Amino acid sequence: MSYSKLYEPYNMNGISLENRFLMAPMTRSRADEYGEVPNALMAKYYGQRTSAGIIITEATQVSKQGMGYARTPGIFTKEQIEGWKLTTDEVHKKGSKIFLQLWHVGRVGSSKVNGLQPIAPSAKIAKDTQVYIFDGASNGDATFVPVEEPRAMTQTDIDQAIEEFRIGAKNAIEAGFEGVEIHGGNGYLIDEFLRSNSNIRTDKYGGSKENRTRFLLEVTEAVANEIGAERTGVRIAPFIKFKDMDDPEILDTIMMAARELNKIGITYLHLSEADWDDSPQIPTDFRVELRKTFKHTIIATGNKTPEEAERLLGDNLVDLIGFGRNFLTNPDYPQRLKMGAPLNEISDTHTLFGGGDARGYTDYPFLKN
Repeated sequence: MSYSKLYEPYNMNGISLENRFLMAPMTRSRADEYGEVPNALMAKYYGQRTSAGIIITEATQVSKQGMGYARTPGIFTKEQIEGWKLTTDEVHKKGSKIFLQLWHVGRVGSSKVNGLQPIAPSAKIAKDTQVYIFDGASNGDATFVPVEEPRAMTQTDIDQAIEEFRIGAKNAIEAGFEGVEIHGGNGYLIDEFLRSNSNIRTDKYGGSKENRTRFLLEVTEAVANEIGAERTGVRIAPFIKFKDMDDPEILDTIMMAARELNKIGITYLHLSEADWDDSPQIPTDFRVELRKTFKHTIIATGNKTPEEAERLLGDNLVDLIGFGRNFLTNPDYPQRLKMGAPLNEISDTHTLFGGGDARGYTDYPFLKN
């Protein structure tokens, strides 16, 4: 199969992409231990994977409060901005485009990570949820610890978080990124506001679906006003329920949010889809409705096969396809697919989250010429 759709160029609201392959955001925990500063090793990792038409970085916290896992990068200090410039310079030198994913974990956190009590829409702990630290284990593995009960956010906290996203977006443009992706899924802060089971507020941010979308829309408006809607994307995860996020109203809430995001004029919606073997499939009628509701670029990510990618692109249900694991282990994934070449497998699961050197990170081989 030629997979011709995947190799077509694409104009994403003025940003020219060489193909429809997107390198999906994947947390790898390689930032400097102190200061959460992106480094030269990370720049090499992203630079190796510029065969993707566009790269979305790993989730990047907008503040110390928004940090949930050890050695994840930030975008709120001058040192972090300068560190990210290493990556954007390398990616642009290799001819690709790159967006930064803005992140606040909300209740998915622990004081063992950042020294702070987590905050969330409501003081409801995420059951059966863990984060990780590095505590000097001899094999270098991450140690998982349970999340802590969050403090319910005040209006001041909400205003502060919105401002942190705005500043994070501004800093990302200073660091050389084409734009930013607001992480609104996977059980983190914005997703926590969207869902009726994690958001039991009785003020203007809770209760009705309209109220529960308010925080997402206020964050998005602040970011779009700062850097432009054409540089702003949003990630959502309507069908992902882990981190104690099962909400029977979420599909209607997401569609309502998509309608309002379309009015703001953001450049894309990124569907984070479940990626385990027996995960629920997104129904075609949801995709069709989303396409009618949101008129700009739609991205689908979640263990997609090339065949499924071609079908979704050919049916005009999505515009770009995100690949995670395949880019993790195959920096030249589009070339391998085109040639029918074998794919590298994960060499060592111990190096997926963390590690101080190239092992399992930048040492996956390219095809030989």
